[in-house]
Amino acid sequence: MPSIEKIALFIDGSNLHATSKALGFDIDYRRLLGEFQSRGALLRAFYYTTVVEDQEYSSVRPLIDWLDYNGYTVVTKLTKEFVDAITGRRKVKGSMDVELAVNAMELAEHVDQIVLFSGDGNFRSLVEALQRRGVRVTVVSALSTQPAMVADDLRRQADVFIDLAELKPKVGRDPANRPGTRETRQSPQFLARVAVDRGDQVE
Repeated sequence: MPSIEKIALFIDGSNLHATSKALGFDIDYRRLLGEFQSRGALLRAFYYTTVVEDQEYSSVRPLIDWLDYNGYTVVTKLTKEFVDAITGRRKVKGSMDVELAVNAMELAEHVDQIVLFSGDGNFRSLVEALQRRGVRVTVVSALSTQPAMVADDLRRQADVFIDLAELKPKVGRDPANRPGTRETRQSPQFLARVAVDRGDQVE
C-alpha cells in the first residue's frame, strides 16, 4: 500500500488575496484547509502577512486571529507606513518572502509536497532549491486573469501549476455568505479586505 503523501501549504497572504479578487471571488479558508487535508497528510498550513506598525486597529487582525485558531500557522511582520514623495500616495513597505523561504527550507526534509499560494517570481529560486531536496512543488495562482497573476518563470519551474480559478468550486466562499448583511459585514474575511479595498499598497 502506498504511503500517504505529506503536504505543507505556504500562503503568501496578500498575493492570494489579490489573485482571488482578480478572479472575482473570496477564499473560504476553512474549505481551503479541508480541500488539501483530503489530498494527503497535511502537516502545516502557513499564512504570511504584514501588519502596519503603530496602527491601533488593523483590519486584517480578525482574519489573522481566526486563522490562528482554526488550523493555520500565522506568520506576521510589522511594516512601516509612508507617503510616496512622487505620487503622494500612502504605501506600506514590507515583504514576507524571506520568512516564507526560510520556513519552507526548514520543513523540506519532512514533506513530500509543498503547495505555494503565490505568483511572485521571486520564489522561483526557492522552488528550484526545494526540488533539489526531493520535494514536489505545486504553485497555485492565476494564469486566466489579464494580465496573468503568476510569473512565467515561477509557473514553468513548478512541478504542478494549479489555476486558482479551477479551485473556486472547492475553496470559494458560498455566495450566500457574501457581504451584504450585518453579520457578513462583520466576518473576518470581509474586515480583512478593508485595507486593500481602501487602496493601500504593499511593496
